[in-house]
Amino acid sequence: MDPHLALTLAAVVDEGTLDGAARRLHLTPSAVSQRIKTLEEHLGQRLLVRSRPARPTAAGEAVVRFARRYAVLALEAARDLGSEGESTRARITVAVNADSLATWILAPVTRFASAHDVEVDLLRLDQERTVDLLESGVALAAVTSQFEAVAGCRSTPLGHMAFTAMASPAWIDRWLPDGPDPEHLAQAPRVDFDRDDTLQLDWLRQQGVDGTHSPRHLVPSTHDIARAVQLGLGWALVPERQGQELMSAGLLTALGGPVVTTALFWQRWKGGSRLLDALTDEIVDEARQHLRP
Repeated sequence: MDPHLALTLAAVVDEGTLDGAARRLHLTPSAVSQRIKTLEEHLGQRLLVRSRPARPTAAGEAVVRFARRYAVLALEAARDLGSEGESTRARITVAVNADSLATWILAPVTRFASAHDVEVDLLRLDQERTVDLLESGVALAAVTSQFEAVAGCRSTPLGHMAFTAMASPAWIDRWLPDGPDPEHLAQAPRVDFDRDDTLQLDWLRQQGVDGTHSPRHLVPSTHDIARAVQLGLGWALVPERQGQELMSAGLLTALGGPVVTTALFWQRWKGGSRLLDALTDEIVDEARQHLRP
């Protein structure tokens, strides 16, 4: 497989259009289209669905995975030989869940980027779905709740992220004046991340409450959920460290009940990349300082 043709396919997938890939690669759209056609003819398979945005077929995903891994290894080899261009740098894409992004992962990523001439793309997705980006070739690494390693990757335990049920003092006075008893909890509004978020619902079940018909608001950002809870929009499970800081400031109060934990794992391509090794070391060290064992 010609790696330059594979990299062209990856650029189209990244940019979503042939025109976008052409601008990135300093080619004409027709040249990009011809490269994709040549690669498809060589492999005997359709690789790209020319929709908006353009998306890879199953075979195309395999080619994109190859292209991303090739780009990192090729750059490392060029640096060893002292032959890389001045503007050439690796791009490492990491899929990460929103709670980790809001609380602990930016520090190790910043240290890594400061020590290496790389670009890091962080893609936010639910921790149960981040491995999808590994499988499709979009990401080279991911923070995920899935322990079983994706094909071609290795999985490392990071620890457990803990969440505490919290609300503002004013909200508690209004909705739970006698404490968080099941009757009042069933009627009290909560804040969920999105329609697939079951964290608060699971906590309610452990309290003996069916929250299926409880009022809920959707706020698709961990930082903004904490802000919404502070303002009294509803109660929510807040990441432990974030909640402790807000509670110390008198902005939130713990509702009691069980602390909810989610196991997190670091999955990365297991090819011999020194850059991925260095990023992995930073991520694992930071996680073990901030997550529960």
